[in-house]
Amino acid sequence: MTKPDNPVEMGVIGAAHGIRGEVRVKSFTDDPLALGDYGPLLSENGRVFVIAQIRAQKDVVVVRFEGVDDRNAAEALNGTRLFVERAALPEELDEEEFYHADLVGLDVLDETGALVGKVKAVQNFGGGDIVEIVGAGRASVLVPFTRAAVPTIDIAAGRLIIDRKAAGLLDDEDEETGAGAGPGKGAR
Repeated sequence: MTKPDNPVEMGVIGAAHGIRGEVRVKSFTDDPLALGDYGPLLSENGRVFVIAQIRAQKDVVVVRFEGVDDRNAAEALNGTRLFVERAALPEELDEEEFYHADLVGLDVLDETGALVGKVKAVQNFGGGDIVEIVGAGRASVLVPFTRAAVPTIDIAAGRLIIDRKAAGLLDDEDEETGAGAGPGKGAR
């Protein structure tokens, strides 16, 4: 068992399903059934999980892992996060596609070039991706991951640029006076 060096989270194991060791898995892949396409999955502590069977069921996949043969073993896995090494993922992505892991840690600038903070996480609570930004001494803020709110992403330069108005980060006073709004941005 070796811990992943450059892990990318692919899913999280949920409740046991049935009595034969199957579990529900919330997959973070574009196609949930693609969870098994990247080779063995690893837990945070380095345990290796090999998918023996996988099938779709509503908004999750039901998976049977090799060596997990009964409900008790399946129940013990609840909450286990599953990863692959970053190198196992394709390097070439379509335009406008990003791995969430590549966005975490990027500097966040506003349209004027002022530092807003850093990307802490990319979340999805069912209504689309949301970028969580944490700034020095401030509580984190959530920004919709849309072209209007995040018009520029430059992974090579280590930054993304947000439009404060489209991101909903202007307070009422700023909106009334136009302060901080900066020039409008078009779709990326």
